[in-house]
Amino acid sequence: MMIMQQQQQHHQFSQNKSGREIAKEDHIFIMGRLITTTKPLIFYSKLLCFSLLYLFTTLFLALYSLSNSKCFFRSSPLDPLQNSLFSYPSSYGEHKYAVPTTRSTCSSPVFFSDYWDVVQEIKTLRETNRPYSGALRYVRGNADTFGGNLSTLARFSYFDHQNPNARVLCGFLKKFPISESDRIAMEQCDSVVVVSAIFNDHDKIRQPKGLGSITLQEVCFFMFVDDVTLKGFEHHGLISMNSTEYNIGVWRIVRVAKENLYQNPAMNGVIPKYLLHRLFPNSQFSIWIDAKMQLMVDPLLLIHSLVISDDVDMAISKHPFYVHTMEEAMATARWKKWWDVNALKVQMETYCENGLQPWTPKKQPYDSDVPDSALILRRHGIGSNLFSCLVFNELEAFNPRDQLAFAFVRDKMKPEVKINMFEVEVLEQVAVEYRHNLRNSDGTTFKRVSSSGRTKRAHPDLLYVNGSCCSKCQKYLSIMWGDTSNDEGPH
Repeated sequence: MMIMQQQQQHHQFSQNKSGREIAKEDHIFIMGRLITTTKPLIFYSKLLCFSLLYLFTTLFLALYSLSNSKCFFRSSPLDPLQNSLFSYPSSYGEHKYAVPTTRSTCSSPVFFSDYWDVVQEIKTLRETNRPYSGALRYVRGNADTFGGNLSTLARFSYFDHQNPNARVLCGFLKKFPISESDRIAMEQCDSVVVVSAIFNDHDKIRQPKGLGSITLQEVCFFMFVDDVTLKGFEHHGLISMNSTEYNIGVWRIVRVAKENLYQNPAMNGVIPKYLLHRLFPNSQFSIWIDAKMQLMVDPLLLIHSLVISDDVDMAISKHPFYVHTMEEAMATARWKKWWDVNALKVQMETYCENGLQPWTPKKQPYDSDVPDSALILRRHGIGSNLFSCLVFNELEAFNPRDQLAFAFVRDKMKPEVKINMFEVEVLEQVAVEYRHNLRNSDGTTFKRVSSSGRTKRAHPDLLYVNGSCCSKCQKYLSIMWGDTSNDEGPH
């Protein structure tokens, strides 16, 4: 009864107020006393409420859409980042001709730990693992070529390395032609190193993005170039040829005298790509990135998430289109990525004869036999170092197309190498791809580099030799095309 009387009194009191005052005040009788409370205007404005609801809903949907379209997430998005690292002259055009990506979703996103936690963990690994040794013993000596130009039997003899005292042939049978100051700087890099190379002025030099505030204190950046590329840098005012040492932004530029190496610039680029652990003998982790790519994520975060957290020797992306090695070989011939097509056939038949198998589910956890090797992350140790040496020997024996030797070496070597083959969508998010230079710095058009100047076609079909069936890759092709089952499985 008392509550009803209080409500009637409240109703009568409210009727005496103007509409404006009703919107501002509420009145409650407690213990016979009138209490007046005031609410903010925000609760009485329907338009404002709907606007806020729409704003928060839109923001949530935008963040949800962004998380679905990206392949990596940071636990701390407020990590301190470096400002602009280098200003290029407008004529250089380092960001022209980016290759568009079409993938808007990601099936296996990568999660990055807090930047400062990663820095501390890698520092701890560096301190606890000193002094670092390359874990392999290498063949030394002199030869006419940098890698020794081994026979098939000699190359394959190094695949079984279960005897830790055995020596492995791994290049450097000729001196790598760089300056002594560059060599000392490379040996002093004792944690993480990021490496790239430009030969024959084939690409632009681009600065990495997304670097944490102290990354440049923890990570070394080295770019290997030849004289043609150096002249291009000078043409655009990036360096002075009168200097004894060169730096462009974060990159230390290392001049390589190609006259003492290989005539093919691509093969010279293979040396820092696959023998990186020998050029930087004290580094514990490394990232190789093709010069056509621009790194968009801090290298410490990449090493931690793709290598350390997964406890693997290496991390490399799957190829966006091909699964079988033979598919890559056929594309290499079709699109004239290597001029000697007949040599490609000989290479594949050599691998088929010595146990190369097409990809099947029996090769799990690997979902592919073909990588996109534009980005390679390594933990330097027996697994990745041996793999890199064996791949280099195959590239010297045949051609610089490293995807063709990848699965053969991976599946045949002992001890096994552990590789994280991550999704293509991840590669597209952590690095931006650009097209190669179409012209030299002086404006002239590039010429194809080959010893003959023209493409050498292959002999008749892969399934036939001298007009009769069958080639050494017949079984491989039959399994790849689904004509028979692979009862034996991969060797």
